[in-house]
Amino acid sequence: MDKFDCMRAFVRVVETGSFTKAADTLGLSRTTVTQLIQQLEAHLRIKLLNRTTRRVNVTNDGAAYYERVVRLLTELSDIENSLPSASTSPRGLLRVDVPSPFANIILVPALPDFFTRFPDIQLELGASDRKVDLISENVDCVVRGGEIKEGSLIARRVGDLPLGVYAAPSYLEKFGTPLHPKDLLDSHQRIVNYRWSNEFPYLMHKAGERFGISGHSILEIDDGNAYITAGLIGLGVLWLPEYMAKRHIKNGELVRLFSDWQFDSMPLYVAYSPNRYASKQLRVFIEWITHLIAQHASAPQ
Repeated sequence: MDKFDCMRAFVRVVETGSFTKAADTLGLSRTTVTQLIQQLEAHLRIKLLNRTTRRVNVTNDGAAYYERVVRLLTELSDIENSLPSASTSPRGLLRVDVPSPFANIILVPALPDFFTRFPDIQLELGASDRKVDLISENVDCVVRGGEIKEGSLIARRVGDLPLGVYAAPSYLEKFGTPLHPKDLLDSHQRIVNYRWSNEFPYLMHKAGERFGISGHSILEIDDGNAYITAGLIGLGVLWLPEYMAKRHIKNGELVRLFSDWQFDSMPLYVAYSPNRYASKQLRVFIEWITHLIAQHASAPQ
């Protein structure tokens, strides 16, 4: 048996929780992956995985073996990449998940530059506002706004997003322009909430005064692009990172409210599992996207 093939198959089964998903990501058949795991267990004379009809769970011995194997495979990859005869260009598949507005406004338009620099990287991009499970969904890294609460992830802070309060001219004509954050408490005012907003305390400050914004929520949305659309058609007041509002402000589609008040910036992170390979393609992507965010989204230092 090829020990490294067996190890790679085992690591991928643990990370995906499925023989079928592991086989798909490795480009192998499910039968082949099953045979590789069986060979590895027979060679080690221990049970690495508990299989049920719904899920594959790692045993205690398997968990300990997994930690060692991940480090070994990472070191092997680093050794191969460091050889003088090895290609200096990072290569391989990279799976990334980012918020949909960030993908549309910043990331995707910049991808020609990324692929010019790193032509041998294949990018698989998820653009959504849901929280993906990096291990079970086999994702290398995610970009997220707000504090990272999962202690199992390594989170690198790559930017700080300035926030603002906005409304469409049609909304202001119908409901009036609030002049102070407390005006949003009036019963005739309407707010569109972003579903994950409870993670970001909407506190505004001005000359020592702090005010926690709340009000009557007419709609709650979990997708950033739909959230902006709701504001543009005048359904209610929005809270947005400035990079999301900039174009609409320029076009006269949104008006910034309370311009003499400030929010604390929203932290932006790239997060990944410590048990995933610290691959060269992941490292260059993080460096590239950090520079991109500093140029187009982050608050000035």
